[in-house]
Amino acid sequence: MASLSDQDRAAAITILEQLRERIAAVAGEDRERLFQMRRYILKRLEFDERGTPTQRRKLKEAKRKSQLGLCALCHTALPDRGAELDRFRAIDGYTARNTQLVCHSCHQKAEAERGFA
Repeated sequence: MASLSDQDRAAAITILEQLRERIAAVAGEDRERLFQMRRYILKRLEFDERGTPTQRRKLKEAKRKSQLGLCALCHTALPDRGAELDRFRAIDGYTARNTQLVCHSCHQKAEAERGFA
């Protein structure tokens, strides 16, 4: 995966500094409000990349059904709880075409093979 250029990093830092200033201006002296606003924005940025927990849960349910309850890699029965969505390409997000439902051990192996573990 390509990393950001120095120019891209500088632009991101500028955006981050502007965002921090705007959050501070809205929160004023209220530390609790500042804390909550930061957390809210952080979660929304995470949802931009990963989707919401509800979206991922629905995708897991659909995958479990389409895979007949079996791990896409080792073909053993998926556990009732703890099956994991594996993305073929992380940048493409959690979509039906870009994911498979796997057991924990197969997910760890897949991530290691991709150099993420």
